[in-house]
Amino acid sequence: AALKDLGSKIDLTQAQAICMTHQRETFVPVDASGKALRNAITWLDERSRAQLQPIHDKVGAERIQHITGKPLSITPSISKILWLIEHEPEIIKRAHKIVDVHAFLVYRLIGQFSTSLASADPMGLIDMQAGTWASEVLRDLGIDAAQFSQLFRPGEVMGEVTASAAQATGLSVGLRVVAAAGDGQCAGLGANALGEKRAYLNMGTALIGGFYTPTYLTGQWYRTMGAPVAQGYFLENCLKGGVFTIGWFVDKFASDMKGHPLNLSVEEQLEAAAAKVPPGSLGLMLVPYWSNVMTPYWDPAATGITIGWTGAHGREHFYRAILEGIAFEQRLMGDGTMNNLGYRIDEYVTMGGGSKSALWCQIFADITGVDMVRSTSIEATCLGAGILAATAVGWYPDALQAAAAMTGTAERFRPNDKTKKIYDELFEVYRGIFPALQGSVDRLTALTRG
Repeated sequence: AALKDLGSKIDLTQAQAICMTHQRETFVPVDASGKALRNAITWLDERSRAQLQPIHDKVGAERIQHITGKPLSITPSISKILWLIEHEPEIIKRAHKIVDVHAFLVYRLIGQFSTSLASADPMGLIDMQAGTWASEVLRDLGIDAAQFSQLFRPGEVMGEVTASAAQATGLSVGLRVVAAAGDGQCAGLGANALGEKRAYLNMGTALIGGFYTPTYLTGQWYRTMGAPVAQGYFLENCLKGGVFTIGWFVDKFASDMKGHPLNLSVEEQLEAAAAKVPPGSLGLMLVPYWSNVMTPYWDPAATGITIGWTGAHGREHFYRAILEGIAFEQRLMGDGTMNNLGYRIDEYVTMGGGSKSALWCQIFADITGVDMVRSTSIEATCLGAGILAATAVGWYPDALQAAAAMTGTAERFRPNDKTKKIYDELFEVYRGIFPALQGSVDRLTALTRG
């Protein structure tokens, strides 16, 4: 439907290739005709905590991280597949393939079960250095490697649009379908964050920061993802409660602000009020683990924390504390990653819905001490897929040159020295909160959420 709508605005017959980026880790079992056997299990699903222990026992936490680049957590698909084996064994037995979002959509276009290496690797099932399915890990866990799709490198042509797909979409029969990468990695390509001086920061539902490295590294501060270029990796920080946390606050505590006479959104009203609040939100501080925590603590039982409440605080203070807390968390993750890399970046290229907020971009710059520069494309993730397609059809010699030519930056937010000094002191408070309370938070989760 989306492609047909696009076809009403532009001539799709001029297209030379199509490349699709996608939500990562989400997967679904399908039959031989590509029909889903159940609803997909999304990346945010938290039901597989109990399945982490068998992975730890049979494979080992250090080994799984070394092979797959992912510390043991419930975000990759691997624990969720074990959950299916335990709770819905008949589904797994009937499944011809277990497909990620990219493979599901590609099958619809070309009629073959194929996916990109950089699309599959977030599932936690790829041997990152070998560039293959992690057969030893799958064997140790009793997962059938034959149930997964054929792998292609990002930018390779996987097949061509079939007649039936062309009829359904308006695309041309024979149009080349190019292997992509997950949304996070494509955002890095669309931001041209492929060197030591620049990282990308996708301010979306989740907050995703990525640092490029040509060599394979693993560590607690990040998860290692395949870069959507010929060689290299993105060391990726991930806070699952990014803009999601703001949406939660608006929905639960500020819905009465809708219908402003000047047509200002609730977020715009809250931002205007929060801009008048001094740095530090009058002592209100927030740890934004609304959707547990991945990097750097990898704790599926973690929950959000707010401290410092007084009678002087209102909605505007809470809203600013959310903005500051998420930025503090990126400093925590980013500093740890840069320490592992051995260098500091000069700028974050930012995209996603959160990057529209000038206040938030400035808060990020002041807290992290790194310039924030907006991508010229808020949808840099989709631009990354376009770069791969353009390279595949020969418009550019390689993805690096394509990224240099097809991307750009706009407004720059530099750290304010006076404000940064305040935030530097507050960060020392922030970094100690969760380690001090982690035991109590985990116990509370166990007592109340099972």
